[in-house]
This record gives sequence, C-alpha cells and structure tokens, in this order.
Amino acid sequence: MSPPQVAAPPHSSWFQRYLLPGFAFKAVVIGGGYATGRELAEFFLPSGPRGGLLAMLLAMLIWSAVCAVTFALAYATHSWNYRAFFQNLLGPFWVLFEVAYLLFIILILAVFGAASGAIGTAVLGWPPIAGTLCLIVCISLVAAYGTASVERLFKWVSIFLYATYGIFVALSLFAFGDKILANMAVPAPAPGWVLGGLTYAGYNVVGAVIILPVLRHLRSNRNALLAGALAGPLAMLPALLFFICMIAYYPQIGAAALPSDYLLHRLNFPAFHYLFQLMIFLALLESGTGCVHAFNERVAQAYAARRGRSLTNAARLSVTAVLLLGSIFLAARFGLVTLIARGYRGLAYLFLAVFVVPVMTVGIRQLLARYAKSANVGESSPL
Repeated sequence: MSPPQVAAPPHSSWFQRYLLPGFAFKAVVIGGGYATGRELAEFFLPSGPRGGLLAMLLAMLIWSAVCAVTFALAYATHSWNYRAFFQNLLGPFWVLFEVAYLLFIILILAVFGAASGAIGTAVLGWPPIAGTLCLIVCISLVAAYGTASVERLFKWVSIFLYATYGIFVALSLFAFGDKILANMAVPAPAPGWVLGGLTYAGYNVVGAVIILPVLRHLRSNRNALLAGALAGPLAMLPALLFFICMIAYYPQIGAAALPSDYLLHRLNFPAFHYLFQLMIFLALLESGTGCVHAFNERVAQAYAARRGRSLTNAARLSVTAVLLLGSIFLAARFGLVTLIARGYRGLAYLFLAVFVVPVMTVGIRQLLARYAKSANVGESSPL
C-alpha cells in the first residue's frame, strides 16, 4: 500500500517554485561538498586547475540532469519524502536506498562535526568537541520545528553565503590574482578529471531526494524541470568561485585540512576571516539540517500512517539528537581528512547504484509512460 502523501500548499511564489529547490540542493551539497574547501582539494585539485574546472562543469551538468528528472518524477507521483519517492521508483527494493541513506547521514554528520570542531579550534582556540557540540545544538533547534523552519534557514543563509563568496573572490583577486592567472596556465598533470567529476557528483547528487519536502510548492512539470536544471548552477557557483581562489596556491593547498583557513590567513584580513568562518558554520548548519530533516520527514510520515497523528517537535528533537550524537564518535575517531578521503568515494558508488542509475532509467521510463498516457486520453501536454 502506498504511504499517505502530504498535501501541497494552495499557493506558491515564483521563488518557491524555481529558486528554493536549487537553494535547498545547494544547502545540502555545500557542507559535505565544499564549505571548507577540503572536498575541492580532494576531488578537483589532483587534476590541476584546468582539469579541476572541467570536472566541476561535468559534476554541475550531472546535478542538473538528475535533479530535473527527480523533481519531475516527485511531482508526478506527489512524493514529498524519500521513502514515498523510492517506493514509487523501486517498489519493494526501496529499502536499499534507506540503508544507503542512513550510512550517508552518519558519515556526513561526522564530517560536519569534525569540520565545525576544526573551525572552532582555528578561529577561537576551542577544543574540537566545543565546535561540534555548538553545531549539534543549532541543527537540533532548527530541525525540531519542521519544514517551514528549514525553508527559512535555506533562504537567508543562501543570501548571506553568496554575498560572502562574492567578497571572498574580490579580495582574493586583489591579493593574489597574479598567482591565480599564473597557475591557470599549468596543464592538468593527469587525465583523471572525468573520474573526479563523476565521484564528486555521485555522492552529492543524493541532495536531490533529501530536499523533496520543499518541492511541494511545484505546480507543473515545467516548474519541476526548470527548477532541476537551475539546481546544478545554483549549487556549483560558490564552489567554482572558491576553487578559483584556491588555484593561487596550487598544489600546496591540497594538503591543508582546511583550505579555507589556509587562504584566509594569506588574505590577512582578520575581520573577514571571522565573517567567512561564520559563513562556513552556517553552511554546515543548513547542510546538516537538510539531511536530518529529510530523515525526520520520513519518520513523521511513517508515524502518521501508523498512529494517525503528527510527530511532535519533541520527538523530532530526539531523533535528531540520536543521529548527531552517534556521529560525534566518528568525527572524533577518524578526523575530517580521513572521513572525506575514504568515506565519500564509497558513498559515490553506492548512490550511483541505488539512486542515479534507477532514476535515470526506470524514472525516465515512468515519466515517458505517464506523458504518453496523458496524450492518449487527450489531456494537455504535461510539459
């Protein structure tokens, strides 16, 4: 039996239909994708400045394509949480994604905790556990109040984030623009940019189903396809700007645990240093909140189906706390660099198998079948 669906709001704005999905996708991607720069160093710098840029372009195109199909399928089936989505896509095999997603949450929250701890140590001299606990408290408070609270976080943090990255690029070009131009002439040392782009896109593209709760504002398949196409560029733009700044200190910056801190010390602008680190913390907050909220919505849907009532804020807080506290031990045990280098590649292959391949084959076939059926019964084009 299909799970009950959450009713879509009666009205939605242009921002909610076209930009909010992209901002939400960026919110989930940035924390595990490039907030500290460690991920950019891991997957793009080894191919050199030019190869890295090509890999980023490839990852962006993959994001846009997968998001467009995912959003259209979610709209067609009214699947506003990942359990409903994969029950429609994979039938009884939906549980494969559930297992993969639980592994993803544990790893990604461990990475966020390690990054937050490293930021607290680098900026304020705190012990690593203090920064990690601060992030946990903030994620718990936002996630406890449901989708509306999460959407507000995505909107306002996105505005602050894009503005901060813009200032960062301007200051970097002024301070070491000559080094960026010089290193851009360095040829790629290896033809591995395709694998780097595929791997990076693979573990991050799961954000397309994590943000399903915010897609309830969609009003047509055209909305879904356009929002999906925009999601790739909206999510990749800050990463692209960050990577361009990192090129100034290629290849040595590749060994830095926090490339962002590496660059900020060389800018020698203490006030902006604190502003940028605040932005990274907020990026980790919105990414962590997005991941936890998706799981909370899945739990809430199952709870409503069994008990006939909504999940309370206190219960949401409890679920969040369990996930976050369990992830602290991973963060403390392995550290940021090891978690990213070893864990992300495995997740990329896992999500390619249980999400990307099914949605781009079975999902597209389901959409085409729906469109053909609509045409046969004389309905207007779904596009």
